[in-house]
Amino acid sequence: MMLRLAFGSLRARALTVTMTVLAIALSVALFLGVEKVRTGAKASFADTISGTDLIVGARSGSVQLLLYSVFRIGNATNNVTWQSYQDIAARPEVDWIVPISLGDSHRQFRVMGTTPAFFDRYKYRRDRGLELGDGAIMNDLFDAVIGSDVAATLGYAVDDPIVVAHGLASFTEHKDQPFRISGILKKTGTPVDRTVIVSMEAIEAIHVDWQNGAQIPGQSTPVEVIRQMDLTPKAVTAALVGVESPLQTFALQRAINTYPEEPLLAVLPGVALQELWGIVGIAETALLGVSAMVVVTALLGLMATIFSSLNERRREMAIFRAMGARPRTIMALLVLEAVLTSAAGAILGVAFLYLGLMIAQPMIDSAYGLWLPIDAPSTREALVLLGVVAAGAIVSMVPALRAYRLSVADGMMVRT
Repeated sequence: MMLRLAFGSLRARALTVTMTVLAIALSVALFLGVEKVRTGAKASFADTISGTDLIVGARSGSVQLLLYSVFRIGNATNNVTWQSYQDIAARPEVDWIVPISLGDSHRQFRVMGTTPAFFDRYKYRRDRGLELGDGAIMNDLFDAVIGSDVAATLGYAVDDPIVVAHGLASFTEHKDQPFRISGILKKTGTPVDRTVIVSMEAIEAIHVDWQNGAQIPGQSTPVEVIRQMDLTPKAVTAALVGVESPLQTFALQRAINTYPEEPLLAVLPGVALQELWGIVGIAETALLGVSAMVVVTALLGLMATIFSSLNERRREMAIFRAMGARPRTIMALLVLEAVLTSAAGAILGVAFLYLGLMIAQPMIDSAYGLWLPIDAPSTREALVLLGVVAAGAIVSMVPALRAYRLSVADGMMVRT
């Protein structure tokens, strides 16, 4: 009986109720959408590098090592000698190892020297590997593979020339040794998109005529001569390491951290990523706070709607009272209407969210490399929905208490 009365009352005020339901639905969709983006961003951040057991570099801090080796932010305090790199590579626990050499740039994009194994071993988003959108990986000493953001920003295509600059903010370029773009990688949503990748030998080649960070005056070795030289690297910036067995990871980490020949640091990527997220993740709290305020605003709008309808429904309430309805019945009716309105808004908000995800997911993944999974609402999200319905009931108590206090005479009295 009470439920039928509530539905009838809501139907009689269809336009106002519909607008309120839409306001709550959009607020819920926004809040849950922010939650999806937050969890998706956190997962994508954590999956920036996958399948790598250790990152090795010169001794510094774990976050600093992660920043320059994976995110190409900042600089290493020192390099790792080639001999130390080979010693680590020769250890029985090591399944594979990929060197990384950093220091140069191209129009503010970092240049990274590595080996072809990088394209096979670097994984992101758990098990996804690098894919070429066009061209091929390096086949010549002066070949370069560029990330999708580099190609899109600078308008590059395969076979275009590219000149590397010495350092990060230097106007000195290696113009006498230009590279050719051999391949362009597909979008990954990782720092690889903003990286120019060349071979380790190429890094040595462009610095043949350099010493102590400056070009030797008057010296310019012909490219043909450089191609005949021994271009074995003298040092690397960092290395990505995969171990034979996960059980050997900590033993290898300890061995590298106590390496007697030079001070080295080996970090677990997952642990370092969590440390870094703890620093940058404060933005997600602010984002959640803003979206929560939107939901609160919608619920206050619900309370205002019930309040405004009370004057129109004074006679209705008085008739109910005259027919024997108790004040608590009137109060329960208003609360039930608010619960039904909030529940309808929450359900519609979930529908808006998943419809938006189905439309936007491939576009967001393609444009930003951010994967937003379409899965069932999590426990946290289900609690949010229940919280919206409960909050709707709570905010309706204020106008319901006012209706509770109205007498039959108040409703029958004609106001002029």
